[in-house]
Amino acid sequence: MSRQVGYLGPPGSFGEQAALGYAPAGALVPFTSHGAVVAAIGSGLIEEGLAAVENSLAGTVPETVDAIIQTEGVFIRGELILPIEHCLIAAPGTSLAEVDLVLSHPSALAQCRTYLETHLPGARLEAALSTAAAVETAVQTRAAAAIGTRRAASLRGGAILAEAVQDVAQNSTRFVVLAASDAPPTGDDKTSFAFTVDHDRPGTLIGVLSELSNRQINLTRIESRPSREELGVYVFMIDCQGHREDTVVAEALGAVQKQAHYFRLFGSYPRYADAAT
Repeated sequence: MSRQVGYLGPPGSFGEQAALGYAPAGALVPFTSHGAVVAAIGSGLIEEGLAAVENSLAGTVPETVDAIIQTEGVFIRGELILPIEHCLIAAPGTSLAEVDLVLSHPSALAQCRTYLETHLPGARLEAALSTAAAVETAVQTRAAAAIGTRRAASLRGGAILAEAVQDVAQNSTRFVVLAASDAPPTGDDKTSFAFTVDHDRPGTLIGVLSELSNRQINLTRIESRPSREELGVYVFMIDCQGHREDTVVAEALGAVQKQAHYFRLFGSYPRYADAAT
């Protein structure tokens, strides 16, 4: 029986493209948001799911990151880097000059800001749940266009008004594979974890980071997100090279946990072969 793999749908989204690349033989299950994918993993509704966590142009996808932090029992077991090409799509017969409304996922709109400001400066921008959902709406709406995939245009009967409208040609999105457990060591792995520190005591963040730098552990990503508990309290999220079962990494994680006010291990997983980090 094929395993069920969730993604941000409907079909025609970049989430579907990532899911097809990860599990071409899987039973793909569309959800209306990245947060819903994470929740479905946490509840056991599906076995695995893919969710976008960062884009090379627009940065972090807050919805995904916050959902992972808030949902217990969800781990990262893989990652996938997907090249992103955005197209401007509308109903057949629509001209660029007619467009006064552009719909898409907020991340896609952010990745195409320069094109929109240059070619459609008077158009109203409207957020959609996904790029595919935006295309579905746009092809049924007069004077509207959507930023989405070629596949979405084909599935919804849309016409492509412009190709590669993203601000930079080398645009890519990192997706993580989520499940109820992480992955065994491969020899070329990453580990992701989160923590908070005592924000009233100087040097606490440096103390945590020193546990990693003193052991020559390379950080591939670090960011902070609001804790949603108190203004000025942040959850720090780190990706580092190595597996949680590696001796040096295990020692560092143990030391970090002792210093941290809150600690959560998201798991270890194979580093994507084509990833830049």
